[in-house]
Amino acid sequence: MDQKRASNQEVRKINRLNTIRSILACERISQRELAQKLDVSWPTVLQNVKELAALGLVQEVGSFESTGGRKAKALAPNRDAHLAVGLDITQKHIGLVLTNLSGDLIQYTRKKLAFSLEEAYFQTVASEILAFVASANYPKERILGLGVSLPGIVDVKADILTYSHALDLRDTPLEEFRRHMPFPCVFINDANAAGFAELRGQDGPRSTLYLSLSNSVGGAILTGGQLYTGNHLRAGEFGHTTLIPDGRPCYCGKLGCVDSYCSAKRLAELANGSLELFFDRLRAGDPEIKTAWLEYLNWLAIVVNNLEMSFDCDVIVGGYVGSFLGEHVQLFRSILAARNTFDQNADYFKPCKYKYEAAALGASLLQIENFLESL
Repeated sequence: MDQKRASNQEVRKINRLNTIRSILACERISQRELAQKLDVSWPTVLQNVKELAALGLVQEVGSFESTGGRKAKALAPNRDAHLAVGLDITQKHIGLVLTNLSGDLIQYTRKKLAFSLEEAYFQTVASEILAFVASANYPKERILGLGVSLPGIVDVKADILTYSHALDLRDTPLEEFRRHMPFPCVFINDANAAGFAELRGQDGPRSTLYLSLSNSVGGAILTGGQLYTGNHLRAGEFGHTTLIPDGRPCYCGKLGCVDSYCSAKRLAELANGSLELFFDRLRAGDPEIKTAWLEYLNWLAIVVNNLEMSFDCDVIVGGYVGSFLGEHVQLFRSILAARNTFDQNADYFKPCKYKYEAAALGASLLQIENFLESL
């Protein structure tokens, strides 16, 4: 009996979750449309809508035109009933985003702030978060919490940041970050967060790889709609696969890592440390920069082709460099296609959707997902 009761409760929870997801995905929908879309009974939809309305998540917004009978009531999501903040901590900056229940990006900002474990650093971060929320004119009570993206291996179960080269930390309790924050926190690796943002809401449980080309190279593996983190939470460390045996030195101490050839720093260092200036000079036709860019794309093509050959799925390229790749899709696909063993194209390569603060966005969406799954 208890097992049957638990099973029924689980089914009701799944139905309620599917109902709110469907409502959040549209502007307006009728109860009949919901029942057809979810393939559940009319009474089930009525009960779920009633419960969600009581939580302030769904509202009636008039009715649809009559098709011969009684006018159907129109239901709409109250997307701003709750919000989440995303915080991306890097070596020299913090990024902040504010998102609603649909995952819409309400606002974002990025500020220079050198990382430190000192109290003063976290006090500054907390102040920036509160000022950021206040500037959006939403009451603090609507904030579900804070998603924190960190550049390193995050062990959520053990509640520690196992290792972060960028922040120069090892085995650091996440409580060191959490205790200073003005909202409840969840933590996630930066590349995993960005990959999660790119894939959230996609149709079907497709497998996809996310390659992050920022000041270090990382990635995420998403399969069955879930992040695959590996046995030791190191899955997706594409930056430390070998591109050139005994090649350029990498910060990890090895030689020839992908990171040594494909990090954003490799391009920025050719333009006074500015990636934006590198691409400005590329657009202006600077021959030295053009040569460096073509060399970079050829290295990158080897990496992306190897990933596709290994995993047989789409590869999204993001991060600092990925945000500029949209201007060069055809060129890069032509280089990739020449390496494709099985097809004449490279349509599996996708430029990233989110060019700014993707990691912070993904971290905030983790809070949203946790809330929805708790309903």
